Amino acid sequence: MNTGVKITAFAAALAVSFGTAYVAGQALGPVASPAEPASRGGHAADPSSDEGGRGEDAPAGGLQVSEGGYTLDLKTTKLEAGRRADLRFAIRDREGRKVTAFKREHDKELHLILASRDLSTFRHLHPARAADGTWSTSAELPDAGDYRMFADFTPAADGAESLTLGTDLPVAGTYKPGAPAKPSRTAEVDGYTVSLDGRLRPGAAEEVTFEVTRKGRAVEDLQPYLGAYGHLVALRAGDLAYLHVHPNGRPGDRTTEPGPDVSFTATAPSEGTYRLFLDFKHEGKVRTAEFTVPAGPAGDAPREPTGHEKSGSHQH
Repeated sequence: MNTGVKITAFAAALAVSFGTAYVAGQALGPVASPAEPASRGGHAADPSSDEGGRGEDAPAGGLQVSEGGYTLDLKTTKLEAGRRADLRFAIRDREGRKVTAFKREHDKELHLILASRDLSTFRHLHPARAADGTWSTSAELPDAGDYRMFADFTPAADGAESLTLGTDLPVAGTYKPGAPAKPSRTAEVDGYTVSLDGRLRPGAAEEVTFEVTRKGRAVEDLQPYLGAYGHLVALRAGDLAYLHVHPNGRPGDRTTEPGPDVSFTATAPSEGTYRLFLDFKHEGKVRTAEFTVPAGPAGDAPREPTGHEKSGSHQH
């Protein structure tokens, strides 16, 4: 076979090979590009309001330090257990500039949450922002170990969505790991008893209601806190995925009573165990009741109360 015939035969074979690959590719469909991360968020929209938000099916947040063009820049490298110190950080945009304009959500531009990895310690703080975009607050954490820090905010930029960014924060000292919290649907704090009714289900909106009593009597004069009668944060055990919801109704809407019940609509992002932290205000003081509940398959019934669990008061 001469050279010209060989080249012609090779070209024909090559064309057949590419043609076969093309047909196979069309049959299988286009190659999917990696999915972009879903917008993570803390504040789920209040179903009774026209306020923006990601709604009931918002995924858990706080698992990334950078998302949606914004980055949580932690300036404090560590804290000392049992010692109060300043905690400083900033939110930076795509160009690395400190963000200085935020939307106010539930009376604050930014909500800061600190939680230990074993979920035995929880703090909900409201730092102050300097003109240059640096946030700071005083914090004291009782035990050494690894903590997770969450910044829950909405930039004021057009089209910006609410975000919850998270980063690790080490606390120096002698580390003694805490035992995992047992399932609990009743909590006692400062003489108050708070009972949880309802359940969490993966991917399904469910109503959960908390009843606040003191010395066996219903507390019917809860005070507004952050524009509501209660404030709920849920953290998934294991990775501390963050789900931040708000009550159904609001003070002054002519339908929401100031206790003893505070209800929320919440959606668990997955099966697992969740630690719930309910902030409520009464007689001028904010307290935090803590619960541990499972989110099982859609058909699972809520577990019965397993006992009381003491919890600490809210700190600012």
